[in-house]
Amino acid sequence: MVRSRIVATGSYVPPKVLTNFDLEKMVETSDEWIVSRSGIRERHIVEGDVATSDLAAQAARQALAMAGISAEDLDFIITGTNSPDMAFPCTGCFIQAKIGAKKAAAFDISAGCTSFIHALSMGDKLIKEDPSRKILILGAEIMSKITDWTDRGTCVLFGDGAGALILVGESGDRGVLSTHLHSDGSLWELLYIPGGGSAHPATHETVEKRMHYIKMAGNALFKVAVRAMAEVAMEALKFNQLTSQDIDVMIPHQANTRIIEAVAKQLSFPMEKVYMNIEKYGNTSSATIPIALDEMNRNGRLKAGDLILICSFGTGVTWGGGIIRW
Repeated sequence: MVRSRIVATGSYVPPKVLTNFDLEKMVETSDEWIVSRSGIRERHIVEGDVATSDLAAQAARQALAMAGISAEDLDFIITGTNSPDMAFPCTGCFIQAKIGAKKAAAFDISAGCTSFIHALSMGDKLIKEDPSRKILILGAEIMSKITDWTDRGTCVLFGDGAGALILVGESGDRGVLSTHLHSDGSLWELLYIPGGGSAHPATHETVEKRMHYIKMAGNALFKVAVRAMAEVAMEALKFNQLTSQDIDVMIPHQANTRIIEAVAKQLSFPMEKVYMNIEKYGNTSSATIPIALDEMNRNGRLKAGDLILICSFGTGVTWGGGIIRW
């Protein structure tokens, strides 16, 4: 069987670090409060006119270098993002131009923090359609530019960054075993940005009402997130006739330590097999899982044949999961 195998990874976060102690000077909060409720200690934030495609291009170059291929060898660029450079053209086209991927078709996927798993699922299907393809998959975000820095309930959670991987077709057991995607649009008000789209185009009024920033119903979203991530993880395990004991590492979306712990508990999954880096980066939305994959890969934490369970949830509400044999 031909599978889509991850042959290289890359990631990039901007150099500026914003700590919880820095946030104490900006809003009414404390390091203790932030850590106890989210597990986050610091996050990386862009400065100036840096765009999402700039972070993505840096991560892409790392992945290409690891794979030992040229950007001109790429057939597709699929970017998961909720913070595009512009309404259009798509961020993928900016990335294509910046890295010189002249023959690659580029497009974006916007499915909340689950966007990366959607992008991976699409790439997997494109590989199965033509195993000769080489595909760049990205999760890239600049959350700091859509975060309300006067809202202490949300501004402590998010950071900026990008993760990338290269998918190729390969015969054998290694690669993406399956992906599983879901959504419930009736829950959209749990996490959204009301301004800037066709429903509420940008006006002086929408700007004054701070409608172009993230709005979140945290407590309600927490419950949905735990249920959805646990259910999709079980779905992926059952589909592949596996149990949680068969999994070598779980890489969940890095939104909140308490959510991750609750999901692991429902799955009877030991926390020592759960990879977390949320304390360093915060929630980078669609970039959390590919950044974590790259960290593990470069640190030698992944070995051939390891079974990796990924799961995520996000605005929409969307949720998804999958299993990869490394």
